[in-house]
Amino acid sequence: MDEGIRIRAAYTAESGAREAALKLQLLRAHAVTDESSGIIMATVAPDLLDRALHLIRQTGGEAEPIDSFS
Repeated sequence: MDEGIRIRAAYTAESGAREAALKLQLLRAHAVTDESSGIIMATVAPDLLDRALHLIRQTGGEAEPIDSFS
């Protein structure tokens, strides 16, 4: 991926974090990490940012973009 935006998502329910990690991978996110602490990190293409943030909110998480790469 030449450019992307790193997202951090926090979950209180571990099941929501697992579901989001799987769905982010299907959305073509890169470097998806699903930690047992309920924190997910992922890098998405800029054109997928809104969809990724929506997906995270739908699965019970709170997301924030943290870095942008180009």
